[in-house]
Amino acid sequence: MTAESPADTPVESPVTATHVESPVTTSVESPSASPVEYPVRSRDAVYEQTVDGFGTVRVVPVDPAGDIDLIHDWVSEERARFWGMRDVGRERVLEIYAYLDSLTTHHAYLIHRDDKPVALFQTYEPESDPVGECYDVQPGDFGIHLMVGPSGGAQEPGFTGTLLSVFLAFVLSVPGRQRIVAEPDARNDKAITRLVRQGFIRGPQIDLPEKRAQLVFLSRETFEGRR
Repeated sequence: MTAESPADTPVESPVTATHVESPVTTSVESPSASPVEYPVRSRDAVYEQTVDGFGTVRVVPVDPAGDIDLIHDWVSEERARFWGMRDVGRERVLEIYAYLDSLTTHHAYLIHRDDKPVALFQTYEPESDPVGECYDVQPGDFGIHLMVGPSGGAQEPGFTGTLLSVFLAFVLSVPGRQRIVAEPDARNDKAITRLVRQGFIRGPQIDLPEKRAQLVFLSRETFEGRR
């Protein structure tokens, strides 16, 4: 596991919340000084992993209506500017995530650490996303986006890397997924460095409606060889 904190590592990858003009990009930046505490509602996780010295990480599907206050607060922050929704109102954010929730090709998840929401992840099938129009999609490709929530505390070595590793393990727990795709803003050196450190390799740069992006890829073989 690499030693780093959310303050150091913007991991960013844009998703247009797909075909509905709902831009979503991944971003991890400096945490807020005092995040809002949100009540945890009991709900089933689709994946769970206990990490020694870190805690239990649970992958929980987003409930658009129930999670709207948390998500809107997160995406509205300056630190989340790469997510592309800073100026989007609460009702529009709800509409976007309700739309995502209706799709079978795109999904949104909250990552809980010991029952506290700490990150927002999204997945998509590239052939059903604008990204898929910009590169040669291979069988088994699967796209991701990430935003780590505000920590409000001291920087914690390995925090972002641990969350990302658990989420990648969840994504690759599905048979048939052979390669993970992300597309950070080509100007976001920290995001690209974070992903490369995780084992991703650089592909070509592509032009998306909202930005020029750097494609990066992580094969199942590479991920499993690093565990």
